[in-house]
Amino acid sequence: MEAVILAGGLGTRLRGVIGEIPKCMAPVDGKPFLQYQLEWLSRFDVRHVVLSVGYLREQVMDFVQSQEWPFAVSFAIEKEPLGTGGGIRLALQKCRGKQVFVLNGDTFYNVDLNALSFTAPVTLALKPMRDFDRYGAVDWDGDLVTGFREKKPCAEGLINGGVYAIDRSQLDMSLFPKTFSFEREVLEPLADYGLVAGEVQEGYFIDIGIPEDYARAQRELPEIQAVLKASDAVLASGADTLFLDRDGVINRWLPGDYVRTWDKFAFLPGIRESLRKWAAKFRHIILVSNQRGVGKGQMTQAELEAVHARMLAEISTAGGRIDAIYTCTELAQEHPMRKPQTGMFQAACRDFPDIDPARSLMLGDSDYDREFAANCGMGFVLMETADLTLRFQEAASSDSSGSPA
Repeated sequence: MEAVILAGGLGTRLRGVIGEIPKCMAPVDGKPFLQYQLEWLSRFDVRHVVLSVGYLREQVMDFVQSQEWPFAVSFAIEKEPLGTGGGIRLALQKCRGKQVFVLNGDTFYNVDLNALSFTAPVTLALKPMRDFDRYGAVDWDGDLVTGFREKKPCAEGLINGGVYAIDRSQLDMSLFPKTFSFEREVLEPLADYGLVAGEVQEGYFIDIGIPEDYARAQRELPEIQAVLKASDAVLASGADTLFLDRDGVINRWLPGDYVRTWDKFAFLPGIRESLRKWAAKFRHIILVSNQRGVGKGQMTQAELEAVHARMLAEISTAGGRIDAIYTCTELAQEHPMRKPQTGMFQAACRDFPDIDPARSLMLGDSDYDREFAANCGMGFVLMETADLTLRFQEAASSDSSGSPA
């Protein structure tokens, strides 16, 4: 695989927040945004990445060259602004093969590159969105993109996610002028001739181009990175039964509180897509969760069950599943049903007699989960979100201005 990242954006709308740095170098939880993109690409069999750079390109080049990557990196240098089309054409000249993925340098879209095909000159990854006005909607007939609509408020639709699969054997960009728009002068005319394919992917998406979404990225990008890392480890295991904790694995922790009602439940970014993949791998997926909020009288059993019913419905809609839920609401630490004791595991084994501890795996975010897995004789994968929760709680308490951490 080869990939191009358009990393020459000026970041005009972020200038008051990030100062004089390229948009792709905007810090997100202490790391350049570009680093999240490059680390994401390393999850695939990408062998060569070309960065199209322009504005303050030395900052980008110095950063990339100071790190080690599992792929070769080249730079296509725009000595003057070339537009998205000119930037892509220049970068493609550095590519070795005919099939290349192209990514916008200010968006993170967790698409499955292995599933994005090269059946047309250009294939777009299409992101389903609701209640949006920042993006133009894309018309799609289930196979081909049939048109692009101007930006306006839209209740529901598909957008161009900024990830393209370009087949250079079908698309010759040498005839275009030096500076041009890829969207207006390539995608729109090709779509009129039925030469732009579209593939819908539900993966996590964020565009850091405006301060509000840049602030949101400070928390969500570290979270999606933790989810993807854990998901890869889960999928690589030889287990056939997966046990899951809930808070910090499926949904965000509420520091100092409990998820008492559905409006306080927030899925971790990317977890529903991961559950869909796990559903295809595991014979059983079982949730085991300590829920002392009920025992403390801060919520009722009925409220807990209502949250879980809505959670299961949302997971099912996304193509995933959870086969059973076991909870312990007792307060006593030594209660046999409370993790790290094995009561919930034993209950699951009674209900699913084919569960083999040696072929089971626990995904959790705490030492209690790790100890629970050891006590039950199964493997363990850590979801590294607990430290994120603490870090952002501390950042919020020390930053009353509400600016990004």
